[in-house]
This record gives sequence, C-alpha cells and structure tokens, in this order.
Amino acid sequence: GRMKPVIVVHGGAGRIFKEREEGSRAGVVRAALRGYGVLKQGGSALDAVEEAVRSMEDDPHFNAGCGSVLNEKGEVEMDAIIMDGKNLDSGAVSAVKCIANPIKLARLVMEKTKHMLLTDRGAQLFAQAMGIPETPGEKLVTERSRERWKKNLEPDSNPEEFQKDLGTVGAVAIDSEGNVACATSTGGLSNKLIGRVGDTACIGSGGYADNHSGATSTTGHGESIMKVVLARLILYHMEQGMSPEMAADTALDYMKTRVGGLGGVIVVSNSGEWAARFSTKQMSWATVKDDQLHFGIYAGEKHTKSVDEALRSESEGF
Repeated sequence: GRMKPVIVVHGGAGRIFKEREEGSRAGVVRAALRGYGVLKQGGSALDAVEEAVRSMEDDPHFNAGCGSVLNEKGEVEMDAIIMDGKNLDSGAVSAVKCIANPIKLARLVMEKTKHMLLTDRGAQLFAQAMGIPETPGEKLVTERSRERWKKNLEPDSNPEEFQKDLGTVGAVAIDSEGNVACATSTGGLSNKLIGRVGDTACIGSGGYADNHSGATSTTGHGESIMKVVLARLILYHMEQGMSPEMAADTALDYMKTRVGGLGGVIVVSNSGEWAARFSTKQMSWATVKDDQLHFGIYAGEKHTKSVDEALRSESEGF
C-alpha cells in the first residue's frame, strides 16, 4: 500500500529560555523538512529519522551531539538509539565521547553487528573500526554548556533546577511503504555522574517502533521514563485502541502521578496519525504531513505553513 509519509520531530522537553526559542523552533523545523525530504524521494522511515536527528545533533541549540551538556568532570557523554518497526531491529550507543553524530553510530550497531547496544570504550572501538572520524571533545562543547557546568559546581547550586532545561532530540516517521521508525539522541543530564546512562539508549524507554502499532520517541527526566518504560507504554495504549494523542497523554499522566516525572513524546501511528504531547512547560516539535508543516513550543501553540513556503524561508535563512 502507498502510505502518505509523515515525520514528527522533537528538540527536547523542559524549559526553553526566551533567547533560545527562535533557534529551537528553527532547528526542529529544519530537521522535520530534512526528514520529509528523504521520505518524499521514496526514502525509508529509518533514513528519514536518522537524517532529522543528525540535523539536530549538528545544531548547538540542542542537548545532543554538538551542544551536549557536560558531566561532573566537564566532558560530553552521549546516548542514542534507532529502531526499525519492520522487524524490531534496533541499535544503540551509550556514554560515547568524541563523535559528532551518535545516531550514525547507533545505526551502524544495528546494521553491522549482532548486538543492540554498545557502550563507552567498546562503542569507541567500534566507531574506529567503522572509520568514523574522531571529533576532539572540545569541538562538541559550547560556551553555554561550560557556563552551565560551572554554575552547577557552585556549592549552593541546584543542578535539578537546570535539568528542567533538557534537550534530548528525536524523530519518528512512517514512509510510503508503511514502515515506521524512531530515533533519539542526547547529551543526558547536566553534571551527571560519569557513566550515567538515561532512558535514551534503552529500547522501550527512549524510543520504540513497531509496524503493528507505530513509533514513539521520548524526552524528559530519563530515570522516570525508564521506570515506566514510556515509549513502549504509549504503544501499548495504542494497541488497546487509543489514538496517539490519547495514548501519549495517558502515559505521561501515569508517569507524573506514579513517579512524579515530567517529559514529552512524539508519536506516529501505523495509519499515519501523529501526536506531540508534553507534561513539561515546553517542548519544541515539528511535523510534516500532506505537505503541511506544523510546529510549536508551548502547550496549545501550533503554527502551520505549507512545505513550499517553509523551504523558501529556509533557503533565505530565518
């Protein structure tokens, strides 16, 4: 069957500071347009979500790839996952350093190994074997991440305060063949312990994709997301007959009442319905369906443009 392709992306749930709003909006819109471009040319959902996430990893506005937050020692350690809804194949990496695009490495883990998750040193050796160039750690560190790290080191600081400003990035898509996929990538929590791995690299928590129901990518407080296996929980609700929006709200509500965790999710169903929902103050998101682009940051905010118009302003720079 010929499905109408759909892509949905998020740039992280939490608190988006005023001066970063424009950049976050522009970044998710760019990512959605890139992913949609792949789908329009007949590309796979897998290629589309990888492309969309790569675009946000390269954008310093987001806590993934370049722009990732720093751990307690002032280093960048990143997690990423990608999943194919056709056969439930998945690849993930955790605590990786010195590579520009962890999502690319996750894809290679899925396609070139018999494993699903490689961590830290092993992931690094695998990246070398795959010929992925090393990016000097400091190339990934932005002025803002370093400032934030220093602030959090002050004796009277409350890193929890800053951790509301989370910026995991993710994408979900359905292609013209009706296959779904998800991808998620993050720098994790600011000032986290060395070796801390959150929900992103964990299948069923940071993301899940199954052609039988749909695909979802999550963002928010990683430990809470892991406790309720949020991505899989949403698809479970959809399997019980809920719409993507209802399933997302129900799962987010459960996470909030059960473990006090806040977050956000993007969802696409195997029939091409989509949702972008969050329990945090904000989440940057964008989606393209039927050549219409929708995007927003605040609850209830939804801008709409035609893809042609969006691509025009894209080429002129925002």
